[in-house]
Parts: sequence; C-alpha cells; structure tokens
Amino acid sequence: MTIAPTLQRYMSDQNISYDLIQHEPAMSSLGTAHAGHVPGDRLAKGIMLSDGRNYMLAVLPASHHLRLSDLKTELGQELRLASEDEIVQVFRDCDRGAIPPVGTCYGLDVIVENSMERQPDIYFEGGDHATLVHVKGDDFARLNPRAQHGTFSERM
Repeated sequence: MTIAPTLQRYMSDQNISYDLIQHEPAMSSLGTAHAGHVPGDRLAKGIMLSDGRNYMLAVLPASHHLRLSDLKTELGQELRLASEDEIVQVFRDCDRGAIPPVGTCYGLDVIVENSMERQPDIYFEGGDHATLVHVKGDDFARLNPRAQHGTFSERM
C-alpha cells in the first residue's frame, strides 16, 4: 500500500489520523468505491481544472458528475478540465489518474461539493489505483482548510 509522499508529509504535519485500505486496482472513481467496498457518496474524487493561468481542484463524491456550468456560477469564472499532461506536472508523485482530493499540499485552490460535508467518513485515492485513504469527515475538512464550498455536481 502506498500514499504519495507529498500527501503523507502534509497529513503528518496536520496531525491527521488515517487508515489505508488496499483494494483491487480500479481505473474509475466508482470502480474504486466498489473495489474498496465504500459507498460512492463517501469516496471523494478530485478533478483538476484550469482558467488558462491557474489551476484549481474541484472535490466531489465519486457518485456524482461535475457540472462545469454550475461551477462557473459558483466561482464567477470560466474553467476547463485540465489536460493529463497538466495534471501529471502538478501531481508528480501520483499515478496517472489517481490524484488525491487534497489540493492545499499541491499548491491548489480547492472547491468542495456541499454534499461532502455531510459525510462522517471520507475515503480517497492517496496517489495510486489500489490504496484508499480513510479519514473522519472533520479531518478531511482540515486537509483543505481554505476551500470554498458550493453545489456544482449531480448524482449519476
């Protein structure tokens, strides 16, 4: 089981207790939730976005789709999905497609879907496709302390 070194240092610095859960490799958020025996509403996924100059991380449940139009309304700016090459440059210590929904330690602004706040426990990929990080909901909020919050997704 692995966790990205950047994330591991940050969680240690913030005194966040966590468990690691190994699961069969999966290549989608819902596949990861299924493989880890975790409800899709409790698995947080991060989606990196760009406004052309800066990057941002949108955090939402694996059971939801991002609605860019709603995100534009929430933030008052146009955003696009970041390319795979851009993502790899920011999340250098993570496997492709396995980015943690913790932007602070990677220098990203974060917006968290409101529905994530209602979860007592949060699970997320910690940098690979076979390990989940499990934290208490309150601790997850501490990982992105300056995050904005809004409604910008819909259940699949």
